[in-house]
Amino acid sequence: MPEAFRRRTGSACSFTWSPSRVDNDCVNRNRACTTLVLSVGLLLISSPALAVEQPPYQATVSHLDRETRQLMTGNSWHRGCPVALRDLRLVRLTYWGFDREAHRGRLVVHRSWADEMVTVFRRIYRARFPIRRVRLIDRYGADDQSSMRHDNTSTFNCRYVAGTTTWSQHAYGRAIDINPVENPYVDGSYVSPPNGEPYADRSRERRGMIVKGDVVWRAFRRIGWEWGGAWSSIQDYQHFSANGK
Repeated sequence: MPEAFRRRTGSACSFTWSPSRVDNDCVNRNRACTTLVLSVGLLLISSPALAVEQPPYQATVSHLDRETRQLMTGNSWHRGCPVALRDLRLVRLTYWGFDREAHRGRLVVHRSWADEMVTVFRRIYRARFPIRRVRLIDRYGADDQSSMRHDNTSTFNCRYVAGTTTWSQHAYGRAIDINPVENPYVDGSYVSPPNGEPYADRSRERRGMIVKGDVVWRAFRRIGWEWGGAWSSIQDYQHFSANGK
């Protein structure tokens, strides 16, 4: 442990930091020691470099297995979709949760972007950017509204752009929606999902929100994907895509 955390606060108290143990006698005898313990604790919480060691990031890319194909068919994928199942890849990866713990999630993306998605999430994970959950949208019946209400981060879904007959970039596996509650779709007074309304005001940054220049924005910018939060007429703060649409 750094020497800065080994202090002598007088003859009644000597303090040596241990991640799992605090000298209770010291704390009880000396108010200054108590203050030091609290200060160290706050520093550890606020500094990723000093926080509890983060488990290593893990990710794999594979063809869709039989179980995943069966789950998707008739839900997020069906005949007539603009991309074949053989052109999609299943990405299993580690993400950092709002509970400050590591979790495992799954995404389906176009094979051309699978490796880049692994890289993006590695950067996001190492920065400890919190993500609520990462599940295939089929777990919500391929219902985009339901997935968003549950604050689910998702990628592939063979659907049209809402209110049109134009394929969404999600239908090609070339788009992602991240933390939809904290990063809602905003068109004037309309906010989707509805439980994302408190986050339509972007003047106060809160955990899980994406803002221009942050680690999420930079990670996707590095692979050439554009952010829906920068659109002029509407803002889709959750959305990144390969062609900016």
